Amino acid sequence: MFDFSTDLNAINDTTILIRLLLSVLLGGVIGYERGRAGRPAGLRTHILVCMGSTLAIMTNQYIYQVYGVGDPTRMAAQVISGIGFLGAGTIIVTGRHQVKGLTTAAGLWATACMGLAIGIGFYKAAIVSCLLITFATVVLHRLDNNMLVKANVLDIYLEFSKGASITNVLDRIKQLGIKVDYIEIVRPSYDSTASAAIMTLRLKSKKVRIDILSQISLIDGVEFVEEI
Repeated sequence: MFDFSTDLNAINDTTILIRLLLSVLLGGVIGYERGRAGRPAGLRTHILVCMGSTLAIMTNQYIYQVYGVGDPTRMAAQVISGIGFLGAGTIIVTGRHQVKGLTTAAGLWATACMGLAIGIGFYKAAIVSCLLITFATVVLHRLDNNMLVKANVLDIYLEFSKGASITNVLDRIKQLGIKVDYIEIVRPSYDSTASAAIMTLRLKSKKVRIDILSQISLIDGVEFVEEI
């Protein structure tokens, strides 16, 4: 694929420039897609993560190369474990118990690993991994959505009107030919006296999900319903 000379594997003025610029470019490719999707960690965050991890392992290699001491992989291990605090910050649980940000967190971790590959001069792996990470976040995202649309399992969040009988609502849902696999009663954050529930429904046949939600919203006692 690429025929890099041995000089590109050592730390010198040329490789410092190449590696840092490559980290900005590849990190930016992944961050651009996340930014367009409206994720909390976008272009700048991914560039900084990739460039920072590149710089960390380059510094480690420099210390080992110039002073002949230290473990050349020690800082890499610290980067891989340390990136967890940033990834955890992108994962949020909404008031309706929706978990968001898992893909962005995983992308940040993968971007940090890509930066380590760039920083140590493993250029081929870094470029290929950038292409595959982009493929996973763009192309497979659409495949993920298609699989969810065709699945016969539906997770929903329901809010009940005050005084409504939850048992009656469940009976009406079952009459629609839907099995309730799981239910958790919760309290909406805006009103401690109101009732809400998170349910996992199993459909007996593949149906249009928006139609199911419309039918459930018409049940007496249901004030709000949405897929989660």
